[in-house]
Amino acid sequence: MPSPPDFVVIGVVTKDITPTGYTIGGTVTYAALTARNLGYRAAVLTSAEPTLDLNAVLAGVQVCCVPSPATTIFDNQYHAGHRRQYLHAVAEPITFAHVPAEWRQAPVIHLGPLVRELEADLAARFPHSLVGVTPQGWLRTWDDTDRLVRPRPWLEAPTVLAHSDVLVFSEEDVTSDPTVIATWARMVPIMIVTQGARGADVYVQGVPRHVPAFPAQEVDPTGAGDVFAAAFLLRFRESNDPYEAARFAHCVAAFCVEGPGTTNLPTREQVEQRMKTV
Repeated sequence: MPSPPDFVVIGVVTKDITPTGYTIGGTVTYAALTARNLGYRAAVLTSAEPTLDLNAVLAGVQVCCVPSPATTIFDNQYHAGHRRQYLHAVAEPITFAHVPAEWRQAPVIHLGPLVRELEADLAARFPHSLVGVTPQGWLRTWDDTDRLVRPRPWLEAPTVLAHSDVLVFSEEDVTSDPTVIATWARMVPIMIVTQGARGADVYVQGVPRHVPAFPAQEVDPTGAGDVFAAAFLLRFRESNDPYEAARFAHCVAAFCVEGPGTTNLPTREQVEQRMKTV
């Protein structure tokens, strides 16, 4: 039997449509591979078609997959620098009952919903873990006719954040709305608003401090926020220093954006070496 994981990330994997077919993506993919590369025992709880082979993509990661008639499918279309996102299929929801018993005491739990597939009270079910949330899935709605993804208010925020330790999201997720940012900052002990190449604002008990990003030659920004979140949670669990953890996470994310997809995720040694030089 595999050893209990250090890091469990929960959410759907996705089939992302490309001109040549599809790639496997989603928060769970980027977060788990980040943890694995940094030397942790990583695990994914997801929902997808039983025929979807995740072994090659998630090699070295423990995977528990809830059987679903469909896998979540996104089609991202870009026009003049703006993205229109379409949702063509949605996998089955994931509940606490699906979490393997030996995973429920993991040191770090990362909730990474993409299509509101997680129950809002899931964060409350891990009282002995550091619980981090990337809330994109709770910020989306879609039309069953045209399948266009649109923003929605995070109605579940009070329930989710009452039992969460860390919240990570992009300023783009809330269109830099200062009211929303201030409201959520009061609900959770640590909140991080990422700002791409400009860095991130780290809120501790509602008080912000800016932490600059690491310089990078950007090739592909896909998944950088998920990589940042996973790296932050793992390093914060080690150090209990949110600012040092943010610097560490920025360094990991800088590696990520310098290659396509998950191809340039660094090892712990690579991160520590680059941190010495900046």
